[in-house]
Amino acid sequence: MAGNEWINGYLEAILDTGAAAVAEEPKAPVSVGDTGFNPTRYFVEEVVSGVDETDLHRTWLKVVATRNTRERSARLENMCWRIWHLARKKKQLECEDLLRVANRHLEREQGRRDFTVDMSEDLSESEKGDNAEELSQCEIPRVKFQRNFSDLQVWSDDNKEKKLYIVLISLHGLVRGDNMELGSDSDTGGQVKYVVELARALSKMPGVYRVDLFTRQISSPEVDWSYGEPAEMLSSNSYETDVTDSGESAGAYIIRIPCGPRDKYLQKELLWPHIQEFVDGALTHVLNMAKVLGEQIGGGDPVWPYVIHGHYADAGDCAALLSGALNVPMVLTGHSLGRNKLEQLLKQGRQSKEDINTTYKIMRRIEAEELSLDAAELVITSTKQEIDEQWGLYDGFDVKLEKVLRARSRRGVNCHGRYLPRMVVIPPGMDFSSVIVQEDLTETDEITSLNDGTSPKSLPSIWSEVMRFLTNPHKPMILALSRPDPKKNIITLLKAFGECRPLRELANLTLIMGNRDDIDEMPSGNASVLTTVLKMVDKYDMYGSVAFPKHHKQSDVPDIYRLAAKTRGVFINPALVEPFGLTLIEAAAHGLPLVATKNGGPVDIHTALNNGLLVDPHDQKAIADALLKLVADKNLWHECRKNGWKNIHLFSWSEHCRTYLTRVAACRMRHPQWKMDTPNDDLATESSLGDSLKDFQELSLRLSVDGEKYSLNAASDFNQSSGRGEPEIQDQVNRILNQINRKDAQAQAQPESCLNISNKYPLIRRRQKLYVIALDCYNDQGAPDKKMLHVIQETFKAVKSDHQMSRASGFALSTAMSISETVELLKSGKIAANEFDALICSSGSEVYYPGINQCNEDDFRFCADPDYATHIEYRWGLEGVKMTVSKLMNTPDADGDEKSNNSSFAVVEDAKSCNAHCVSVLIKDLKKAKPVDDLRQKLRMRGVRCHLMYCRNSTMLQVIPLLASRSQALRYLFVRWGVKIPNMYVILGEKGDTDHEELISGSHKTIIMKGIVEKGSEELLRSAGSYQREDIVPVESPLIVYTKGGLSSEEIMTALKDASKATSG
Repeated sequence: MAGNEWINGYLEAILDTGAAAVAEEPKAPVSVGDTGFNPTRYFVEEVVSGVDETDLHRTWLKVVATRNTRERSARLENMCWRIWHLARKKKQLECEDLLRVANRHLEREQGRRDFTVDMSEDLSESEKGDNAEELSQCEIPRVKFQRNFSDLQVWSDDNKEKKLYIVLISLHGLVRGDNMELGSDSDTGGQVKYVVELARALSKMPGVYRVDLFTRQISSPEVDWSYGEPAEMLSSNSYETDVTDSGESAGAYIIRIPCGPRDKYLQKELLWPHIQEFVDGALTHVLNMAKVLGEQIGGGDPVWPYVIHGHYADAGDCAALLSGALNVPMVLTGHSLGRNKLEQLLKQGRQSKEDINTTYKIMRRIEAEELSLDAAELVITSTKQEIDEQWGLYDGFDVKLEKVLRARSRRGVNCHGRYLPRMVVIPPGMDFSSVIVQEDLTETDEITSLNDGTSPKSLPSIWSEVMRFLTNPHKPMILALSRPDPKKNIITLLKAFGECRPLRELANLTLIMGNRDDIDEMPSGNASVLTTVLKMVDKYDMYGSVAFPKHHKQSDVPDIYRLAAKTRGVFINPALVEPFGLTLIEAAAHGLPLVATKNGGPVDIHTALNNGLLVDPHDQKAIADALLKLVADKNLWHECRKNGWKNIHLFSWSEHCRTYLTRVAACRMRHPQWKMDTPNDDLATESSLGDSLKDFQELSLRLSVDGEKYSLNAASDFNQSSGRGEPEIQDQVNRILNQINRKDAQAQAQPESCLNISNKYPLIRRRQKLYVIALDCYNDQGAPDKKMLHVIQETFKAVKSDHQMSRASGFALSTAMSISETVELLKSGKIAANEFDALICSSGSEVYYPGINQCNEDDFRFCADPDYATHIEYRWGLEGVKMTVSKLMNTPDADGDEKSNNSSFAVVEDAKSCNAHCVSVLIKDLKKAKPVDDLRQKLRMRGVRCHLMYCRNSTMLQVIPLLASRSQALRYLFVRWGVKIPNMYVILGEKGDTDHEELISGSHKTIIMKGIVEKGSEELLRSAGSYQREDIVPVESPLIVYTKGGLSSEEIMTALKDASKATSG
């Protein structure tokens, strides 16, 4: 009955809090209801999570048996019944979660079996034995994770002659170099500090010339103006270089890229639809910087990024697309992982998966992390636990298979196109410049005054701010520093302190919980934690023992650590799960012993430093006992303090960056292989002459505005009046004008198609605007509909009817059809292929330039761009992809009818649509077709990295290389030929292939033609429970324009003009 008494007490408390909320109007200025804190919910959750339902049912039976006419008994009965149902609902969610985990485990085991079979097909009998042995060895857990540098050359000063350009990306939050507003919201935390300090530290390493940290530009009145600045210098010089030698571009910089609404600060959950726009802006900056650095340090050749490093899921998605567009290596740091968060939330049983996805956009985040794993050469983690227990949850990574692939790669054995990223543990570094090492105190030392007899004015201001809360500030300080986030577990720490009288008598508790002005205006989660802190301080009467200042600056943090160390205090991190725990490193550097959660990174930190105790964050007694032990035992306190100082060098930034560069140097380096400057020809000369005239006219305009009468016709008068007379200048101007006029006359006399054919290089490189027709209009058999030809003809007519619009403009066709089918379609509509500057075929796996010598329709020679073929080769294994896709598509599901499925194949290869970088299969039975995300999951579990889409009205599945797609092909045209993405106009239907959504968002203009495409392939894009369209495509964007439903050139012209006026944000 003890359990039932406990339940009865909580039920009575629920009635009391509920009655108070209804009967009384709060008169105090702080309203509990307004902050989001709900005491009724708190007590209900305690009952649901801590009570067996049989006890709860007995309580209900007792209430029913003793029922009377009083309202309180009736309410108690009803409430008990409802809570019982909540408990049963929680059990149901737990069962569903267990079933989901079991199914996932079965799928992963099947993937491993398929992997082993495929890997063994080309081995001898002895090698097959080796392969099996490798997998079996992976089953044996290793006690200690060791990093092996035996085959790596450690980065040293010998590399100082290298001049590397490194790109870091951290998209969300408020990022700036000084006065960081850490804790101002849930997106501005330790990651912001980490990436800024990493950028600074890398720029000071030998061989690193420039580091750019990309983040989002925010020009909003809600935040400081500094977050709207396009660039911010973090450090000016690179390693051991004088300012005069380093060049004006050397050092570390924050580069802010605009994306999404310019006047709004967006939480990270709302940034997903704007990822593509951010990538386009970042790509523009990288190309400009590559040219600038090429002039400074590259001898005229562009200096491409050495590596692109994404931080967190959103930046990982950006880095995957950006590195794919540039074909340079990508590195990923997850910081906090979506699957791990989903598992934790599901275990709590308070929300369904659908509710979690709605709140946190968790499925979009997980898919971004999977895409990052697809593209990453290297994944940097803070701890071994992060690899095994967090990344191990992902489809794209398997510890066992990764070791097998690495072993096979070392032996030179074919891996059949299987790839898994390499995971390495590199603990975050710390900037020790602000650390003031204090002399160690002996046991006989006594702290007589916190300011050592000096004037109070010399105390750091934050000391006074903290000490004003405390009755006796000389007592040892227990310090906790984190955001007021429920997962930081501050409430359990406060309970542990409040209920342990010896600890309260011996020490003070200081909670640094970010910055706040008004709790009512804070997010509900943070407000709930802060309100609970206030209530618990009052409940346990801890006034004078607990400090919780409202404000602190980032520069105050070292002083806070110093204050705690001066009082012989202890630092605690009681988080439920801590990915790493940078504050633990900072506290140790200032001489504070540690008490930390045993879940996550603190385990590795404790192993390295051995300067404290680990605890179960759910056990408040264990937390209190650990704190009391360290505070009360002076010998133990001094030992932990010395151990921390002795080993803290392991976490310096220089050590981190040295290991970082060593690991990155071991990656497979790649960058664009083509020459950026094509040989000079007539078009280049024309451009040069046009630019000269343009500059001359701009000069005359500026002089005219300044009040001086100066024009082309008056140039000779100016020379005569100057007294010196320089007729050669006027002669040069006249020559330029004559040549330009002659070129214009020749261009008008000669058809553009003739010029195209005679060109060795595609005319697209001279285009200032590009109109891309990417309409996916097919009939039920997958053949192109006549509407597609009609749209092409009307688009040509619309653009060419406007002289201003047609000048220096070109056309491209982007389609899932092969080159032969595309040319056949154009011929049927009497459209010459060389009307297009580029043909993007087979869903983006090939790019052609009709009209050049290698791509001539008249003699039926069509050669795909070889540079693009090399560009998309990364992680592509044609035969392995064919074999795996055929096996997956023709294998029945576990719940399917095996007999009927075995009688016919679901798909067959379509040889005429295949090429070296595209596997095309015809869908024979649409009912057996698996959704894209389901297929992608199975391929990832087997180590196959690719891009797949259903196309042509769901009649065909195409699998292409990871770096290939129709949207990425447009970025390739920008990188290769300089056609700026904001000057591209992409014409789409309302529906299309499953890559349709990728083509909508970005910095290009999108024209969506209503009523043209009646049916697409979208129903095969996502399965139930996946992320939604609004997580990819902005709901509203000025860059997206719709037609009214017609096919006329006039309507297309109107849409194009509306789009041309639009600017993003």
